[in-house]
Amino acid sequence: MSRLPVIVGFGGYNAAGRSSFHHGFRRTVQESLEPQARQETLAGLAQMMKLVRVVDGQYRDQDGQPLSLADIESRYAKDILAGTLVRRIEKQHLDPDAAHWQKSIGVAPANGANLSFITQRKQLPEPLPANWSVEELDSNEVRVTLHDSCEFKVDSYRPLAVKSAGQLPTGFEPSELYNSRFHPRGLAMTVVGVTDALRSVGIDWQRIVQHVAPDEIAVFASCIMSQLDENGFGGMMQSRLKGGRVTAKQLALGLNTMPADFINAYVLGSVGTTGSITGACATFLYNLQKGIEQIASGKARVVIVGSSEAPINQECIEGYGAMGALATEEGLRQIEGKDEVDFRRASRPFGDNCGFTLAEACQFVVLMDDELALELGADIHGAVPDVFINADGFKKSISAPGPGNYLTVAKAVASAVQLLGLDAVRSRSFVHAHGSSTPANRVTESEILDRVAAAFGIEQWPVTAVKAFVGHSLATASGDQVIAALGAFKYGIVPGLKTIDAVAGDVHQEHLSLSTVDRKVGEQALDVAFINSKGFGGNNASALVLAPHVVERMLRKRHGQAAFDAYLARREATRAAAAAYDQQALQGKLDIIYNFGNDMIDDQAISITTEEIKVPGFDQPLVFRKDERYSDMLD
Repeated sequence: MSRLPVIVGFGGYNAAGRSSFHHGFRRTVQESLEPQARQETLAGLAQMMKLVRVVDGQYRDQDGQPLSLADIESRYAKDILAGTLVRRIEKQHLDPDAAHWQKSIGVAPANGANLSFITQRKQLPEPLPANWSVEELDSNEVRVTLHDSCEFKVDSYRPLAVKSAGQLPTGFEPSELYNSRFHPRGLAMTVVGVTDALRSVGIDWQRIVQHVAPDEIAVFASCIMSQLDENGFGGMMQSRLKGGRVTAKQLALGLNTMPADFINAYVLGSVGTTGSITGACATFLYNLQKGIEQIASGKARVVIVGSSEAPINQECIEGYGAMGALATEEGLRQIEGKDEVDFRRASRPFGDNCGFTLAEACQFVVLMDDELALELGADIHGAVPDVFINADGFKKSISAPGPGNYLTVAKAVASAVQLLGLDAVRSRSFVHAHGSSTPANRVTESEILDRVAAAFGIEQWPVTAVKAFVGHSLATASGDQVIAALGAFKYGIVPGLKTIDAVAGDVHQEHLSLSTVDRKVGEQALDVAFINSKGFGGNNASALVLAPHVVERMLRKRHGQAAFDAYLARREATRAAAAAYDQQALQGKLDIIYNFGNDMIDDQAISITTEEIKVPGFDQPLVFRKDERYSDMLD
């Protein structure tokens, strides 16, 4: 009997704000929420964006005057909405109107005369160019004379063609929340994002550790672009060209395995299984598949899955832009038919579009097996029975879509039909599409979904795409989708594609339902969400996520009514603790977990016998498992 991987916590940050307790989802559907939920989320964003302060548990303006939730909405809603979701690139990343580059210029003496200049001896190039002569002026300075033409590189600035991105809320800086020690932005986001996920569980991490063996904890997290800012690979690669020196941290911290490594070393202190699976834009689902396999097989009982990506830099923008993959200012101008571009509508899934919009995000989920979740009284937000991954076969273009996504989507739907029945899938499911906002994606993905819907007799299948709001966060993109799906379960709202005026004429939608407004379907009206992700190189992944009320029904049947009632009683304390964290987080008390060099394990204190290993700091021993998989092959 396979253990069911259930989601007991989730968190992180993207352009919509903090993910835990559905605040990021609320931002995307804020106009469809009840006032209390909307105002709480806006207040949390106001604090995060440094628009208001919190003094003695009370929101206050910059002059110290107290503010109610309604006050915050009336005074700051415009700034909050403008400083979240996809928008014009802000100067905390770079100036899209004046991106730095080096321009080559040729210099030659005029009218046959020699050209000379004075510089410091230590600044002379090595070796000296053949057409230079050097005259010593003193112990430090020399005069250089050019006897022919020479090429110099001069600092220059030019506008980028791409000027929009999905950025963390204006004013929110993850590295300010803990002693970040020159961490690349993606790793700072990892630390604060996984903290949010762990705090959302409502059960202290050490209590969880006490109930499992050291090797029954696993972490699967990665990014695809590595860490490309100056504290990672970007600084390492550019240092010599800029006349600087490589630091001891840039290479190590630049690796795309670092999100998982940081979580193990500085957040959890875990000695369990670890891995960093990459699959281009489907990376989060690749890691999720590994996590649920570990739980279903019994190899792990607790798994942290996630991704953190920080690609809003000039190099990534120009790289993807050179491929023609990004929405440019001119492309958006042509679509909208006016000179003034609305960068907030740059990401346009299934509408008239011209490319995707890069974004930064970190998203994490905490998984447990169903038995442990009931034992600890964990709050269950959903379950992930399976993730399906297939390649495209032979390809002409490595970046072009292919047939593998037909396999993943069809297998996910077939799996849901086996679990829930055909009627539930036909009438109580929806799709969180990849929806990258490219002309090719709107045609190819809609055709896949339409054909699969036809095969299973699904009519008017609701389709949404979170990239309309937060952009394309590459490795983290399917994490944005999963967590947005949990929000849809909670509030009974399927977000509309509100950045487009209408669905494009070439989108296949005979069996699909794409709306430009939010659809309020009601609580417990959705049983399953299909998460679809397509990545460069033929990395296709589709997952099915079960709604919490469906999971409860399954657990009640598996464990019995008495055991489930006892679980519900234990869950009350968990929910209270989680809610307390949420209220603190709304006021900026995030209590970041970052243990640098604390509680390190003494190797000499590890106890080893023929039956088990005891690791200091862990209550449960690591018992060697009996392996009879190949016993029939031995004498």
